[in-house]
Order: sequence, then structure tokens, then C-alpha cells
Amino acid sequence: MEVCYQLPVLALDRAVPKHVLSRRGAISLTSSSCLFGGRSPRQLSKRRGAISYDSIDQTALYIRMLDVRLGNFRSEIRGSTSHLCVDFRSLHSGESEDHASNRKQRSKLSLQMYLQCSRSFHGTLTFRHLHLLDQVYYGQAKCMLQRVGTWNFDIFLFDRLTNGESLVCLTLELFCKYGLIELFGLDPLRLHSFLVRIQEGYRSRNPYHNSLHAADVTQAMYCYLQEPKLSESLTSWDILLALLAAATHDLEHPGVNQNFLLKNDHFLASLYQKNSVLENHHWKSALSHLRESGLLSHLPIEDRHRMEERLGSLILATDISRQNEFLSRFKAHLDRKDLNMSSPEHRQFILQMALKCADICNPCRPNSLSTCWSHCVTKEFFQQGDVERAHRHDVSPLCDRHSNSVAIIQKSFISYVVEPLFVQWARFCDTPLSHCMLGYMKQNKKYWSNAGQEDLMDNAQTTCCKVLPRGT
Repeated sequence: MEVCYQLPVLALDRAVPKHVLSRRGAISLTSSSCLFGGRSPRQLSKRRGAISYDSIDQTALYIRMLDVRLGNFRSEIRGSTSHLCVDFRSLHSGESEDHASNRKQRSKLSLQMYLQCSRSFHGTLTFRHLHLLDQVYYGQAKCMLQRVGTWNFDIFLFDRLTNGESLVCLTLELFCKYGLIELFGLDPLRLHSFLVRIQEGYRSRNPYHNSLHAADVTQAMYCYLQEPKLSESLTSWDILLALLAAATHDLEHPGVNQNFLLKNDHFLASLYQKNSVLENHHWKSALSHLRESGLLSHLPIEDRHRMEERLGSLILATDISRQNEFLSRFKAHLDRKDLNMSSPEHRQFILQMALKCADICNPCRPNSLSTCWSHCVTKEFFQQGDVERAHRHDVSPLCDRHSNSVAIIQKSFISYVVEPLFVQWARFCDTPLSHCMLGYMKQNKKYWSNAGQEDLMDNAQTTCCKVLPRGT
């Protein structure tokens, strides 16, 4: 009688303990019958394997077995739980023990990569047990998502740990946290397909307006949704729209501003009649992906149309040219103290302001993160200026690398755009998060002011060196 021994599934979502990171380690497989489940597994003790980890990669586990073939791996569904089974029948072959013991190790299998690539673990599980994110991230990335609601969340690190899939992974996690999939009866596979479409719709060559920026804005929006005034009053529709708007608010951004499109008579400027050109394009692109994916096709048509209009209202609010319009209205509401969160119109307006804050919140992040974003956006500005100069056009403000610097741009941006908005937001949400953001903003403003003074001194010294004759 042939016996198939089962190897239990190992938890791969935890980092290797720190006290063993200084060396390689291994856990040898023994001949314990309780481990293998066989009646007489003594022969297995002569064919031991090992599960080892490397100090370089804290989340990688490698299974090394003698005379175990990849083809012997299979998935077994028992109830609603997936078990990884290894067929050890090849170990009971008639080969001589001496020949088997002298055989070189033939397989070095990364169980983590095998699980990621194998299709046999999908399809028959219910969504309650189908962890879509497990196909993309392990270990540290999963641990990071446990702190996705903290303001110092490092989106750059998370993007590296998810191999550039930060927008898909983060948005899926937030949908699961709020239970939106069950509430709206969303198809998990259609949702994943839609998010992949959105992520691919962002141009990776853009230094700033790419999928990483969208993921950062989505994470910031989640932080704002946790604020008491919002969490106690927002409906499930509000939350769904807020997350969708954050993820799609810069979809298919060309990497240049509206002024560039207008000057060059771009077809988008004509299509949207020179009115919020980029924002209208982001909105329409989001709608096309929503309809093509069929994510909400099961909902009544009236609800879909209402949702699409509200989505457009949120995305269009991110037009920076309308900053004063929204800020004046926000300030007027706060002065009159007439914001009523039970009113759908007022909730929509607060979501607009929250998305505007999330869109330009980089100067309110910790300096290590804020500085990275500052260099990214400045690089994109200067790339546009280089194109304009090459085509003998007037270089747009802030896009001339010869007359601007990161410090100059950031200091002005914080003083005239970011600070007025976040001061009013702090009036609306007088919470520790608001005070934290204002504190980081002041630190970054001081940082760029000092950096700007150093730039001026360097420029002055360079000018003097050019003017003064040699030897003076």
C-alpha cells in the first residue's frame, strides 16, 4: 500500500526572529509520525530535508528535500482550507540506500515563489479565505499594512516590498478593511482586475504623477477617513467613492501641467474646452475603466450614474487653479459653523476638501518622506521646462531649472498653497493628526528655508568667482 505523507503549510508572513539573523539557520525534518502522518515513516529519517532561511532575506524560506520532484506538489482542498501536500512515495522506491544517500541534492525550491506562481491554489476557495494580496506580498509588506492608518507610513518602502504593486495592494487592503466587497456585492476578481487597470493607467515614466503618488494619496485619504468627524458620519457609499477618487484622481496624467497642453493646442485641451483639462481627463479615464471592468455593473443604473457624477465632483476638486474657490468656501462654512455632516451635500464637500488635502499632503509628511516627494515633483517640473525650451516656447513658472531650485519651489508651495489649506483643515478636525501634520509642515518649511539660504550663498560665491579676476 502506497502512503502519501503530508507536509503542513508553514506560515510565511512573519519575519525571521532577530536573534537568528546573524547566521543561516535550518529546521531539519524529522521522522516524527505526527509530522508526516504516516504509519511507518522510519525510512524518511534517512532522507531528511531542511527548511532554511537566509539573513539577507528575512521573509524567504527554502525547502530542500532529497529526491522530491516539483511534479509531486499538489493542492488539496479540504472544506474551505488549502493544504500543501508533498507526495513522498518516491522515497519508497527500490533504490539502494547507499546510492540514495550519495545522491546530490537535486531540487532547491523556494516555497514562497512556488506559492506565488502556482495556479492550483485559486478558484475553489470562498472569498472569506481567498487572500488576494497573498499573491503579491509577504512578510514585511503584510506587517506594514497593519499600520496603514499611521501618518508616517513609508509608501516608498511599501512599493519596493510589493514589487511596484503598492496601489493595487493598498487599495485592496482598504476595501477589505471596510468590508466594501461584501457590502456592495463586488466580484473580487473584477475588483482586482479594475485596480490593475488603474495602476497600469498611470505612466511609470512620470517622476511624480505615477501610481506611487496615487497610492500615497489613497493612504492619506484613509487616514482622514479615520478622523472622528468623518468616521462617525460617512456612509458606505461615501467611503467607496473616497477610495476610488483617491486611487484614480491623476489617472493617465501626461506628466505636464494644463498650461503646457493649452500652449501646444493639445487635443485634450480642445476636448474639454480648456476647462480643468487634466482633471476631466482623469475622471473620464476612471469611468472608462469602471465600465470596462464591469465592477459596478450589477448595481442599479441610477446608483451607477449618481456614483459617477459624485466621483467626478471629487476628482475635479483637485484642480489647483480652483484652490482659492474651495478654500474660501471652506473658511466661510467654518466661520459660520454651519457644516452639517448629516447633509449629503456637506459630506460631499468635506470629501472634496479631504481629497485636496491628501493630494498635496507631502509637505506635511515626515522630512525623510517629504524630501523624496519634493525632488520627484521638481524633477517633473524641470523635465517640462526642458521640453518647452527645446521647442523655443516660454518656460512655464517653476519649470526653469536655471532659475529655480527644489528649496525655492517648496518654500513657495508650502507658504502659499499648503499652509492655508491645512490650517483650515485643522480648524475642522482639531485632532492629534491635524496637529501632527502642521508640526511636520513647519519643520519642512524651516528645512527648505535653510536649504534655500545655502543655495543663495553658493550661487553668490559662484558669481563672484566668475566676476573676480584670477589671483584676487
